[in-house]
Amino acid sequence: MSPAPHIPVLLDEVIAALAPTPGAVIVDATFGAGGYTRRLLDAGASVHAFDRDPDAIAAGQAWPETREQPPRLVLHPRRFSEMVAALAEAGVAAVDGVVMDIGVSSMQLDQADRGFAFSSDGPLDMRMAREGESAADFLNSAAEAQIADVLFHYGEERQSRRVARAIVAARPLETTGQLAQVVRKALGYRPGAPKDPATRSFQAIRIHVNAELDELRAALTAAEALLRPDGRLAVVSFHSLEDRIVKQFLRDASGAVANASRHLPASAAGAAPTFAGVARGIRAGEAELARNPRARSATLRAAVRTSAPARERRAA
Repeated sequence: MSPAPHIPVLLDEVIAALAPTPGAVIVDATFGAGGYTRRLLDAGASVHAFDRDPDAIAAGQAWPETREQPPRLVLHPRRFSEMVAALAEAGVAAVDGVVMDIGVSSMQLDQADRGFAFSSDGPLDMRMAREGESAADFLNSAAEAQIADVLFHYGEERQSRRVARAIVAARPLETTGQLAQVVRKALGYRPGAPKDPATRSFQAIRIHVNAELDELRAALTAAEALLRPDGRLAVVSFHSLEDRIVKQFLRDASGAVANASRHLPASAAGAAPTFAGVARGIRAGEAELARNPRARSATLRAAVRTSAPARERRAA
């Protein structure tokens, strides 16, 4: 049986986009339960897997590929934004593929003590790395205006000021259940409504606590620097904020111009594109949605690295 207890979304589509071959070196930037890594190893590739969650790293250390000589699975208990430095320390200068599955994992959502979800009550934590400022620390100390900004920008909560005011009035908050109740009351939630309004606030606070969007931007830049010519990038995102960053990065890196006519020639004065073959957003099919409803919001974007120097290196 596979060591991975969870199957990640768009698994077949991601593996097809990466096209792993025996001997290839691929970065799994978000190891989690290891679903992508398992398939990559089975294809004969070697994997450098990153995860800042110590639970994920601990589980991965039991995999037999970590004990091969040389190991085909190397685990890095670090943020994926640090992949260039981490791989340099491991003697790896370039890779054949990079895959990222952005956001919170199923394991984290399903563990009440991690505080990521309100489906069951737990401590108001939300830290992927189990260190640093927790969600409770932030909500119980931040100014009302800062909380409102986080809810608006990261959760797209239109009534962010009302929710922030309610949070400050209810402090101190210690559990996910308390926070969900405060948000629902502030927004006039009625049981049985199609979507719980607390969802947006939980997303926003989690993104802020883990600096997820900044991490994503840094990781995309790192992938551009690491991928060798014809190397492949595959990124799965779960909400519009993440997908917008990935889409814009690939648009800029491929030399595409938003809203430009397809009949106009590409600008000869522009820098050489670092990515080509950019795939439009790929979504889960009905069969996968029936097996895993969490796949409904997932979008895969993929591209192939050209031989042009990475833009950061080019500017240096």
